[in-house]
Amino acid sequence: MTGRLPHSARSDARDNRARILAAARAVFGEAGLGAPVREVARRADVGPATLYRHFPAKGDLIAAAYADQRRVCRSIVHDALAAPDPWHGFRSLIERVCELHALSQGFADAFMTAHPEAMDFAADREPALRAVAELARRAQRTGRLRPGFVVDDLVLMLMAHRGLQDVPQAARPAASRRFAAYVIEAFRAVPEAAAPAPLPPPPCLSR
Repeated sequence: MTGRLPHSARSDARDNRARILAAARAVFGEAGLGAPVREVARRADVGPATLYRHFPAKGDLIAAAYADQRRVCRSIVHDALAAPDPWHGFRSLIERVCELHALSQGFADAFMTAHPEAMDFAADREPALRAVAELARRAQRTGRLRPGFVVDDLVLMLMAHRGLQDVPQAARPAASRRFAAYVIEAFRAVPEAAAPAPLPPPPCLSR
């Protein structure tokens, strides 16, 4: 005997793990990280014991479920910093982060909050915010980002963006794009000389 599981047993274990992770992303994406693990097991069509055999703690499940999103988030920040035009990089970061967060309430919760079962995400969050601060300084030097912008403004924006989780899931991506577009305009520096001229008063008020 080799002491290894038969091929069929290993295959079943891989299938169970894949179903659990897919179910976790669906459940946490719909209901946030507060959703019970038993609901994940039910959605994956496995028993709780099987789930806990793969993921002994809920934090382990959350970390595994969002491993790909964490890599994407790091890539977004890296690409934004590498952009030759800092303002373009800043805009792209907002658009892509909003898109990523719109896809899953669970990932948004894990990344934005100090959730007790998602502490691993703090290791991504702090370097990401430092990188955003550096990108903002570069964009401000171009004169295209408001000089008063601070990183906390972006944090507040992402907290507000989480409110889109109340929008039906099918409509969420389009709503997120509109939200990002408005935020980018709010952060854009508009020189006073370039401000549009005020509109004339309506005829009923000009007499």
